[in-house]
Amino acid sequence: MNKLIGLLTCLCFSTNLAVAQNKDTSSIIKFGLFADTQYADCPSQNTRYYREALQKLDTCIEYFNRQEVQFTINLGDITDRKNSDLEVIKQHLSQLNHKIYHLTGNHDYEGVTSNSVLYKQLDMPSEYYSFKKGDWIFIMLNTNEIASYANIAGTPKENEWNRMQEQIKQIKGKYAYEWNGGISEKQMKWLDRLLKKCEKKGLSVLIFSHHPLYPQSDFSALNGNEIVDTLSKYSCVKAAFSGHHHAGAFGYYKNIPLITLEGMVETENQNAYAIVEISQDHLLVKGQGRASSYSFKLSRQ
Repeated sequence: MNKLIGLLTCLCFSTNLAVAQNKDTSSIIKFGLFADTQYADCPSQNTRYYREALQKLDTCIEYFNRQEVQFTINLGDITDRKNSDLEVIKQHLSQLNHKIYHLTGNHDYEGVTSNSVLYKQLDMPSEYYSFKKGDWIFIMLNTNEIASYANIAGTPKENEWNRMQEQIKQIKGKYAYEWNGGISEKQMKWLDRLLKKCEKKGLSVLIFSHHPLYPQSDFSALNGNEIVDTLSKYSCVKAAFSGHHHAGAFGYYKNIPLITLEGMVETENQNAYAIVEISQDHLLVKGQGRASSYSFKLSRQ
């Protein structure tokens, strides 16, 4: 049944993409997107090819440069098991002809004792943040903020993590795993305030997170339900993108498309990355390699 739904979804998106060619699809904003490089100088395990990730990343970088994207977004897990590998990755990323905006993933915290040092290494202005391009606001959520691996022991965030675990048990959720995290009450309030401002000013919004917010799976953000409920209150939210679930996924939550990008580290030879193009009336996701493609008509606020 899942394969049939996926086939019908892809056919629908292919039709939308063809129709979109007859409309005004000249890009207002064009950016690159990748997730879960998970580079490590170690042998492959199962379907994860850690050393090969560098060549895949180089191919991705070269493609983004040729396509003259305005910026790139990394959805997290750029390294797999050693913080020192980040320097190798950054040397390769320096070949980009444009700015890159980072999110952290659960693997990025391996060997990290100070979260602020990690954010500084990735040139992140804060653990969660936003930036503006034209009439669009890009909101970078940190779904690792409340997580067992994110140095929260002995802090108020540990209490929030315990509460999330209990809430998931009460609803018999199946995603309370050690590799998942969520956002704090403080971050949730920040998100709500920011969306309220965007709605009032007539700005459009894209949401980015490492952990998928919807549909639910073993890889979902711990409080993904609460996050999407907040997003659904605002018509300014046009789509959300995430990584973490290497197989990729897609779902609508109250008319908001939520795309989980396929992980780059998976498979020996197939790559996975995408270019997102925003025009006056469409949002196009042009997947490369294993990454899926989508087309969405943008509604007016």
